[in-house]
Amino acid sequence: MTHKIFGNLLHPGLLLLLASWAVRVYAQQDQALVAQQLFQEERWQQLADLAHGAPSRSAEFDYELGMALAHLERWEEARVALLEGSRLAPGDKRFPIELAGVAFKQKREGESIVYLHRALRLDPQDAYANDFLATIYFIQGNLEAALKYWNRVEKPEIEQVRSEPAPRLRPALLDHAFAVAPASTLTLDELRASDARVQALEIFPTHRFDLVALPEGKFDAVFHASERNGFGDSKIEALLRTFRGLPFQEVTPEYFNINRSAINVVSLARWDPDKRRLAVTVSSPFLQDPRWRLELNVDVRNENWDVVSSFTGSVPLLAALNLRREASSVRMTRLVGGRWKWSLGGEVSRRDYRNVFAGTGLTPQLLAGGYQLKQSVHLEYEFLHLPERRLTWSGGLSSQAARLWSQPGQSFEKLEASLAARWFPRSRGNDLETNWHVRANKTFGEIPFDELFMLGLERDNDLWLRAHVGVRDGRKGSAPLGRNYFLSNWETDKNIYSNGLFTLQLGPFFDSGKINDPSPALGSEKWLFDTGAQAKVRVLGVGVIFSYGKDLRTGNNAFFTTVRR
Repeated sequence: MTHKIFGNLLHPGLLLLLASWAVRVYAQQDQALVAQQLFQEERWQQLADLAHGAPSRSAEFDYELGMALAHLERWEEARVALLEGSRLAPGDKRFPIELAGVAFKQKREGESIVYLHRALRLDPQDAYANDFLATIYFIQGNLEAALKYWNRVEKPEIEQVRSEPAPRLRPALLDHAFAVAPASTLTLDELRASDARVQALEIFPTHRFDLVALPEGKFDAVFHASERNGFGDSKIEALLRTFRGLPFQEVTPEYFNINRSAINVVSLARWDPDKRRLAVTVSSPFLQDPRWRLELNVDVRNENWDVVSSFTGSVPLLAALNLRREASSVRMTRLVGGRWKWSLGGEVSRRDYRNVFAGTGLTPQLLAGGYQLKQSVHLEYEFLHLPERRLTWSGGLSSQAARLWSQPGQSFEKLEASLAARWFPRSRGNDLETNWHVRANKTFGEIPFDELFMLGLERDNDLWLRAHVGVRDGRKGSAPLGRNYFLSNWETDKNIYSNGLFTLQLGPFFDSGKINDPSPALGSEKWLFDTGAQAKVRVLGVGVIFSYGKDLRTGNNAFFTTVRR
C-alpha cells in the first residue's frame, strides 16, 4: 500500500505542480528581498515598478510599496496599497498611521483623525501617532483635544504666558487666574482650570487661550479676551447696558472691575406697578484669589399675583395676593481645578402678604409670613469631558435648609439635582451649539408662597417651559406653580450672522416637565410638552431672546421677549 501511494506522488503532473509552487515561493522570497533592499536605499520609483510584475504581495511588501508611492506623491495609489496591507495585517499600527499621513496630504483631516485613533487603539503610547493627532487638532483650532494627546508625549513646552491686548485687570490677579506657568509643559487640566478661574472673574465675557509656535518646538501661551470695565467701553454701550430693560419698565445699572480688581456691581430697578423690584449684587475675588468668589446680594420685591391655570383664554381666578419680600444673602464659591466647584451660602429674608384671596390655591402654610433664615450648599462636577467630540457632561446637587419664624413656625428642606450636556459638533467655533439641561427638585416640610417653583417664561424665573407664560395682564401666576418639579430643556443654536458687534442665532427647542403640590389648585396634572424656535440677538454684549413656543397638549402659542447680559 505504501509503495502505491508513493508511486502516485511521483506522477508527472504532481511533480510539475510542486515545481511550479516551489518556483513561486522562491520568486516571492526574492521579490521581498529586493523590495526590502530598494526600500532601505529609498529607491522609490524602482520599488513602485517592482510591484507591477508581482503575482501576489505580502503585508510587508504592501507597506513598503505604499511608502514608496507616498514619497512619489502618488497619494491614491499609496492609499490603495496601504489599505490592502492593513487588511492582511489588521494588528500592525504602521498601516493606520501611514494612511493618516496620506489622508492628511489629500486634505482629508477627518479621515486622518479616524486612522490615528485606530492606531492608538493598537498602541496608546505611540509617540508619533499622539504627536500627529495633536497637531491635527491644533490646526483645526481644538486646543483642548490637542493638549490631551500632546500631554501623552510631554508636550507642549511653554516659553512664556502673555495677554493680547493687555487687560486693565491687575497683573497679579490675572497671573493667579492662570494655572499655566512659563518654562513648563501646558496640561489640559491647567488650561481648563485657567479657563474656569477667568470665567469666575465675571469681567471677560469672551476669552480664549491660543498657542503661538516658536522655534525649536516651543510655544507661547497667549490669552485673548474682551474685558468689561466700568459702565462700558463707550457711551453707547453704557446706555445700552443700563437701559436695555426699558421696554419692561426697568433699568439695569452695572459697573465692572472696580479698582482693577474684578469687583463688580450688578443692579436692577423695576417700577412696573405689579412687579416692583430692587436688587443689587456685589461680587469679588476673596482675598484676591480667583479660586474663591464672594457674592453679596440684596433683593426687595413688591409683587401682585393672580394665580390662574393659563396665560390665555377665559379661566377662573384661583388665588390672588400682594407679596412683599426683602432678602439679604451671602455666598462663597470655591473652584477646584477645572472640573468641579462648590459653594456655601446664607440668606435672611422677610415676607408678608396683603390683599389676599386664598381661594382654592393658598393654604395657611403658604401664607405664613415673618423672618426666615436659610442656608444653602451647592456642588457641581464635570464627570465627562471629550475634547475630541467637544462634548461635556456635568451634574449638580444642591440643598437648601430654612427656618421660618411664623405663627406657628415652619421649616423646610429643598433638594435639587441637575444634569447638563453641551456639544459643539463643529471642530471650531460655536455653530450649532447644542445644550440639554435636566433639573429636578424635592421639597420636605412646609414652605411659604415665595419659595414655590414656577415652570414657565418669566423674567425673574429660570425654569423655562417656553410655551407657558408666567405673566397675565402684567401679574405673575399664570404658569404652573408647585413644590416639586422635573424639567428638561433642549435647544440648538445656528449662527446666522456675525460682524463682531452684532450676532444673530436661530434654533429649535423642546421642553418637557411636570410640577406638583399638595394644594389641588397648584401644580400640573399631566406632563407638559413645549416646542418651538427662538432667535438670540447680541449687540455690544447685550443679549435679547425672542421665542415662539407651542404647547403640544393645549395647542396654545406663546411669544416672549427677554433681555440677558
